[in-house]
Amino acid sequence: MEKFIPYGYQLIDKKDVEEVVKVLKSDWLTQGPKVEQFEKAIAKYCRAKYAVAVSSGTAALHSAYIASGIKPGNEVITTPLTFAATANMLVQCGIKPVFADIEDTLNINPKEIEKRLTPKTRAIVTVDFAGFPCSYDEIFKIARRHNLLVIEDACHALGSEYKGKKIGGFSDMTVLSFHPVKHITTGEGGMILTNNKNFYDKLKIIRNHGIVKKPEKSKWYYEIEHPSFNYRITDIQCALGQSQLKKLNRFIKRRREIVARYNKAFENVKEIIAPAEEDYVRSSWHIYPIQVQGVNRKKIFEGLQKMGIGVQVHYMPLHMHPFYRNKFGYKKGDFPIAERYYKRAISLPLYPKMTNEDVRYVIKTTKNIISHQLKTHE
Repeated sequence: MEKFIPYGYQLIDKKDVEEVVKVLKSDWLTQGPKVEQFEKAIAKYCRAKYAVAVSSGTAALHSAYIASGIKPGNEVITTPLTFAATANMLVQCGIKPVFADIEDTLNINPKEIEKRLTPKTRAIVTVDFAGFPCSYDEIFKIARRHNLLVIEDACHALGSEYKGKKIGGFSDMTVLSFHPVKHITTGEGGMILTNNKNFYDKLKIIRNHGIVKKPEKSKWYYEIEHPSFNYRITDIQCALGQSQLKKLNRFIKRRREIVARYNKAFENVKEIIAPAEEDYVRSSWHIYPIQVQGVNRKKIFEGLQKMGIGVQVHYMPLHMHPFYRNKFGYKKGDFPIAERYYKRAISLPLYPKMTNEDVRYVIKTTKNIISHQLKTHE
């Protein structure tokens, strides 16, 4: 197989490499000035007051949950349609993830959130799936009415907008990821955005072993009030991230161009349900998740892979995984909209480095495989 088009891929250029090399030649490889510079740049872009950079998106979620002050045994409502880390980190904190089904937008349904509130509920963790912001007006009303935090897993959504507001500037805490398939990359890396000074101060301590410095006692003196983790990110990574951020708007523009080509090509293919934005959101398009109907998803998926197209499935709903079934008693049929989506889902390649030729190949191959399958079943 000569040609292979992955579902996601980074775009690193000469300037990115130069910025990383500058740090490698400098005095600071970690815990230096680049970390704060990167934090301030992302906070400014997202219109948030504070930002704390950490070693991964998972570390960002874990840190946000700890900083929230939610106690073990309490509950948090979230979506089953997300990557494992969203709920796994709740479990690691001793918090019960309570799933609520999704809307056709593929995001959590506010009406389903209402149904799952209990006296133990302390927060709602939203996920901006594929880059589409959730129905935040409704979600914030629920949160205010019941005195709940809203922690936003926006690992898919850097650069997305909700009613003209950038994602990252309005939830109690917002989590980002800088994995290579995301909108910008630091290799591995993540960040928590917040407008709350108390959360900000806690997050910086959580990132660094739980160390609280006491300069009034001595320059070297510190105390550990609550042991934590080494979730620090390096200056090397932040130099890359800061350089990448300068290209973010161009990256998002290219993603939207590719999506427009896909949408036009598939609009009359009844076997494909293409993702669509609501009027009040502007997605930065992390992935392009189609749903296939009237054909065998497994055969379509395998056919595309065989033709060098690295499709993926995002995601098997979390309640269907053995751990969540066995630990919390979830079962197949609990969340029918999420399950229906999963049975039909295929994520097609989407990343700025894709050429127009790549896009045409994906479109042509997808149509041909669907057409062939339909013919073989006539």
